[in-house]
Amino acid sequence: MLEARSLHIGYGATPVVHGIDFTVQAGELVCLIGANGAGKSTVMRALTGQLPISAGELLYRGRSLRDFAPWELIREGLALVPEGRGVFTRMTVLENLYLGAYTRNDDGVEGDIDQVFHTFPLLRERARQLAGTLSGGERQMLAVGRALMARPQVLLLDEPSMGLSPRMADTMFEVLRELHAKPATILLVEQNARRALSIADRGYVMECGKLPLTGTAQELLHDPAVQRAYLGG
Repeated sequence: MLEARSLHIGYGATPVVHGIDFTVQAGELVCLIGANGAGKSTVMRALTGQLPISAGELLYRGRSLRDFAPWELIREGLALVPEGRGVFTRMTVLENLYLGAYTRNDDGVEGDIDQVFHTFPLLRERARQLAGTLSGGERQMLAVGRALMARPQVLLLDEPSMGLSPRMADTMFEVLRELHAKPATILLVEQNARRALSIADRGYVMECGKLPLTGTAQELLHDPAVQRAYLGG
């Protein structure tokens, strides 16, 4: 569903991503792991139209992402849970969830809100509460729930466990595991390489804007270089 071909991305005249290739097939959970500054979030920003592509190609269901405005990508089924959550703090939990469905024109919105509340029961308890009063973990739940309200074909998650308590991170990874089992198509950018690989089908290791290693999640978990650099081996 997603494919990068010789992809180059930069900030102005500063190149960040250097000619990478990757794919995400329907129903897969693919993770992109690497250190801070490796270029992972830059890829996510290009996928959602926030950054232009310098060279190469990004394809979604066979069409170039250059053909879409950012708001059209949401309508076409790409939903991002951004690094830092990005919830609207002066809106209630419920209002944030309704906003996630703004591109839809169907009768299933209320049922999908119930499903989000089933996935994240704490959000039901805080439905009328301003998002700015939530804890960091609760905001991350809300950010994921808002993205799900778009009924995405591909769910993009940028560092969903960053800043979370161990217990809340456990909850987040379990939710991602359950979504993948439905099956959902997911591209996950994550610093916690061990946890990401534990739920993924395949992975890519990003270093200095390149992808020197790729393989199944199990292959990467047992790769000596990955173990030394990212798994504490």
